[in-house]
Amino acid sequence: MTHTEEIVARLRSLGNESDRIGMSRFGIDTEKALGIRIPALRALASELKKCDRRGRSETEAANHALAFELWATEIHEARILASLLATPERFRPEEMDHWSVDFHSWDLCDQCCMNLFRKTAFAYEKIPQYALSESEFVRRTAFSLLAGLAVGDKQSPDERFLPLLPLIERYSNDSRNFVCKAVNWSLRQIGKRSLRLHPEALALSQRLAASDNPTARWIGKDALRELTSPRIISRIH
Repeated sequence: MTHTEEIVARLRSLGNESDRIGMSRFGIDTEKALGIRIPALRALASELKKCDRRGRSETEAANHALAFELWATEIHEARILASLLATPERFRPEEMDHWSVDFHSWDLCDQCCMNLFRKTAFAYEKIPQYALSESEFVRRTAFSLLAGLAVGDKQSPDERFLPLLPLIERYSNDSRNFVCKAVNWSLRQIGKRSLRLHPEALALSQRLAASDNPTARWIGKDALRELTSPRIISRIH
């Protein structure tokens, strides 16, 4: 049995049918899911990342290779685990493209964006590229990635997000469920990032809330509710 087969066997042993059924209630595609909760996947990833006698570099390289073998299994949780094991510095732009095309569930998309994509050196340049895609989940990737960067990228200046606000406005009329929710998510996260970005996101939310398009109007009104909340404003200050 290969190492990859051993990991897949462990994943199958962690699967729970009631959890798999429960996933479907949240709009998760469970056709190839085992029913494993995220904390269990994170625990397994942490175990695999522990350096043994091979040393850190060798362990990272082995896990990075393992990530691609797990992705090839097409098992839902194996792919989430892959996003936790792949090394951002080793991950290439064309590999991100290939993984994004494989997305068929919002949670897999978001996990890959949070665990891996946003940590790559080319994350920002992928946002407008993926937004252009007509694929529901590739376009979702653009805005899930933007939301993740707004929260997790503490090093970039706020000005890096300003050119991306028009992208939110441009695609605010995409009524597909998994797109419009990600567009809304990215707008709210940018608005909550800082005092510099809050008024810009607030102004965009107000424009969208007054739109004739029902999807854009929902995105704007929902973002306004959060961005005008006294609790959120106090936190930003």
